[in-house]
Amino acid sequence: MTNPLFDSLSLGDLHLSNRIVMSPMTRDRAGPDDVPGQLMVDYYRQRASAGLIVTEGAQPSAVGKGYWRTPGIWSQAQIDGWAKVAEAVHAEGGQIVMQIMHCGRVVVPANRGYDADVIAPSALPCPDLVPGPDGVPAPTAMPRALAADELPGLAEEFAQSARNARAAGIDGVELHASSGYLINQFLNPASNQRTDDYGGSAENRVRFPLMVLKAMADAIGNGRVALRISPGNPYNGMDVIDPAATFGPLLQGADALNLAYIHVLDMGLKDLDTLGFVRNACRAPIIANNMLTAETGRALIEAGRAQAVSFGRAFIANPDLVARLKTDAPLAKPDYSLLYTGEEKGYVDYPPLAPSA
Repeated sequence: MTNPLFDSLSLGDLHLSNRIVMSPMTRDRAGPDDVPGQLMVDYYRQRASAGLIVTEGAQPSAVGKGYWRTPGIWSQAQIDGWAKVAEAVHAEGGQIVMQIMHCGRVVVPANRGYDADVIAPSALPCPDLVPGPDGVPAPTAMPRALAADELPGLAEEFAQSARNARAAGIDGVELHASSGYLINQFLNPASNQRTDDYGGSAENRVRFPLMVLKAMADAIGNGRVALRISPGNPYNGMDVIDPAATFGPLLQGADALNLAYIHVLDMGLKDLDTLGFVRNACRAPIIANNMLTAETGRALIEAGRAQAVSFGRAFIANPDLVARLKTDAPLAKPDYSLLYTGEEKGYVDYPPLAPSA
């Protein structure tokens, strides 16, 4: 029997040579003005044998930045930097989509290097500490609650970021709607205490996220737009009570948009079969994520619970992860002390297997 991990797959307008996906991982290596530089070009080129690369989160505007040295996709210099990344990945035969990540209230102002607004659905700060420029966890800023009449313009910022990604040659975009960032902040009652049409019931809380998804799909085509979710994830102060009630209306709305895929970080909840729940609510292909192995990933695909699987940590130390999985070769372990520091160390200096291995 052939291993389905190595079968080709189409996800909307994206055509993958295998079903091993590199998941998005913040690495804090962007250059001045949040422009992708040569280090990032080399990093993504090395991993282009993945069926699909999902980039680290890129902010759609200056206001979207919350972490140190994360890349943007709103200036021409940033677009030009990403174009070099896309060209390098395509030259190796790979496909690459960009995760669009607006941090909302999850902002340490010192991480930005400039003054900008901090926004959220409600004027409630993130209760978690976030690493500052020196890596030391620091309190986040108090956000300003967005007015309802600002939301269409904010959705257009996301749409423009999708156009900018395509202008850079990136194959598609993935909207980050998990981990307590802006889209998740609208979804979750812990961070959304609005009393207008964008707060209160779950049906109201999904209005803005669906507005953003539709704007992005209208901008570049629904076959190049995807959604990332992690129901039940408490990260950055999210309420984990009854995640199905929160994400059900979102997935039902996304179903009507015929997205390229849904990227699901499965938290292993006791009271919810997350992958089954997502499949019942939305017909889009599923990419499953979270602590998978080649064996567990293969089992998910063979059972029809996912169409592809994504790996994060394994891709850090194994740029040739696809080849290693195909030959059952041992996997190198990442140096976790260099995840966010070290420049080329712990980033582009992990060697592939020797040809004789």
